[in-house]
Amino acid sequence: MPPSRPRVIRRCGRDLTALCLVSLLVPLSATAQRIRYPATARDRTVDDYHGTRVPDPYRWLEDLNSERTAAWVKEQNAVTEQYLSSLPQRATLLKRMTALWNYPRTSVPRRLSSNVLFYQRNSGLQRQGVVVARSSAQTPPKVIIDPNAMWPAGDTALAQFEPAPDGRHIAYGVSAGGADWQDVRIRRVRDRRDLSDVLHWVRFSGLSWTKDGKGFFYSRYPARAEATKLSAALAHQKVYYHRLGTPQSADVLVFERPDLPTWFVSGMASEDGRYLFLYLSRGADARNRLYVMDLRDPKAPNVKGTIRPIVEEDDGEYSVIGNVGTTLYLRTDLNAPRRRVVAVDLARPDRANWKTIVPQGPTAIAEVGLTQSTLVVNRLVDVSSELSLVSLQGRAVGRVPLPGPGSVAGLGVTRDASSFYFAFTSHLYPTTVLRYDATTKRSTPFEARKLAFTPSEYETHRVFSTSKDGTRIPLFVSHRKGLARNGENPTLLYAYGGFAVDLVPSFSPAALAWMEQGGVFVTASLRGGAEYGEEWHQAGMKEKKQNVFDDFIGAAEYLIKEKYTSSNRLVINGGSNGGLLVGAVMTQRPELVAVAMPQVGVLDMLRYHKFTGGAAWATEYGSADDPVAFRYLSAYSPLHRIKPGTCYPATIVTTADHDDRVVPSHSYKFTAALQRAQDCDKPVLIRVETKGSHGYRPTDKLIAEMADLMAFALGQVAK
Repeated sequence: MPPSRPRVIRRCGRDLTALCLVSLLVPLSATAQRIRYPATARDRTVDDYHGTRVPDPYRWLEDLNSERTAAWVKEQNAVTEQYLSSLPQRATLLKRMTALWNYPRTSVPRRLSSNVLFYQRNSGLQRQGVVVARSSAQTPPKVIIDPNAMWPAGDTALAQFEPAPDGRHIAYGVSAGGADWQDVRIRRVRDRRDLSDVLHWVRFSGLSWTKDGKGFFYSRYPARAEATKLSAALAHQKVYYHRLGTPQSADVLVFERPDLPTWFVSGMASEDGRYLFLYLSRGADARNRLYVMDLRDPKAPNVKGTIRPIVEEDDGEYSVIGNVGTTLYLRTDLNAPRRRVVAVDLARPDRANWKTIVPQGPTAIAEVGLTQSTLVVNRLVDVSSELSLVSLQGRAVGRVPLPGPGSVAGLGVTRDASSFYFAFTSHLYPTTVLRYDATTKRSTPFEARKLAFTPSEYETHRVFSTSKDGTRIPLFVSHRKGLARNGENPTLLYAYGGFAVDLVPSFSPAALAWMEQGGVFVTASLRGGAEYGEEWHQAGMKEKKQNVFDDFIGAAEYLIKEKYTSSNRLVINGGSNGGLLVGAVMTQRPELVAVAMPQVGVLDMLRYHKFTGGAAWATEYGSADDPVAFRYLSAYSPLHRIKPGTCYPATIVTTADHDDRVVPSHSYKFTAALQRAQDCDKPVLIRVETKGSHGYRPTDKLIAEMADLMAFALGQVAK
């Protein structure tokens, strides 16, 4: 995966790596303006959609394995590199971003029943985080998996890891280029040696151990040809159990639905080891069916037993929080679009017997954890977190104080302790893990923070823009203190707007580098997310997707009206579904913004469902196979909205050659069409990362990519 300014004020930091704004906002060189794009062949492919003929002249760029496509990518990257190397901002930004990225970062620890803590730590500029373990918060960490030593080039990613309950083994996923496909290996913690076990064809799967630590559940797909591995559609995912020390061929098939070949299936063992909860979902939305299997079934001990339904209808979200004996706690949006928590007696799981523990309130529940004595509830109040504690009977027992306005970015809770860990972040607060002590009712940092900037020099405001239909859209606006609202500030507006993803305030060194130079960085929480619950999500789905684009346009117009910026200083950015957002807005309102930066975007809305897991997105977008959906998809599909003779914003498209989530052909075809249609001298470039994927870049490549994007944007808004 997903997921930016006084006119010319001379303001330098004390650090030698700090920049003067005046040195950044300089005109582009004449060489950079004269771009000769590679010739891109057009063929005569035409598709018939329910009687409407639609040309697709760049269909050949969908063949990701062809030498012709590889040559096109190489030529485009060469043009982009020549352009970027002419920007005087590039090297300076790269240096400063490298300094800003150089601070320790940790993931939320996973505490096992043995009291061992497992987590991932990056000292600052390591290409990937290192998995470490420690017996307490006071003891020094011991390295368990160091992906930087295993894959020094960073071209292979440590995709996930899961320690066994007894702490003796750790299963971890390995991914070439960070692609969604993983091989799973098992490491013995004591001597850090891998077992001979290797599991292939794992994708969209967690790793869930049985209580005895002898094996784990996982999901996999049937084997396929390597040539089609990164692009072919997915089908027939199944849940298996793998016992340590056995070949994958001996894995036990636990759950499958051959009658629903494109649905996703997954399994999660309960913390007490008694149950396996099985999820079945149609697509990428939150709605699912839920089943349970008693792992203590004497007829099939440990891994196979009778599967019973808890929810047989996919009419809502049913997310297991945990269980206390035979009582299951669920987070659900059934009859509660802002979510509630219910208790289910597994002996009588019918809905009529469900008991509401945390009722739906005026604000959305984002995440819930189950400790020894309480439920930890993270609510979003106008997109800022509020963390509260609720007894297992539903009584409010307190609030967890947070460092300030911002978001809780993960919970680390266990059933055998009342204290817990959580991560907190905001635009001006680097993601920090804290430990909440249930006895003292205080939170303390798990590891001390080290900052390469002074937060007190900046400020963040929550404001609200108005969309086309009058809907209020929350924005978080951050910049240096004392910013002059004169309409001259370079402003980067970022959003996502889809798949019930909450876009909450979070820290980005790249955004800080932008603000250091006088820039304004803005995030907008649009419909399509779940910041205000499932109704907010559904208001940006399928035939209502235009609401999301209108929300983004309204946010841009607000920033201009309030004189934070102007159209010739405004940059829009988003990734994945946010790349679709940027592509749609820049083709609907090309005059509104100066720069567009769609990253790994879904840009061909008529064919997205034909590749990898794209068919699962039809629950969010609809599919062009349906005549009704075709009409609204074709109306906003960025690739198909491009019109020759139009002056589009300066554009830099980014993608990666190992992106098997949103295949890079989306970006290839969009770039080719936009280069041909562009009717002014604003550049249209594509930057294709090699040995990278949808959401993975080693740290040095991530910094380089972000420096390139910022340099491109600043070069354009200075003109």
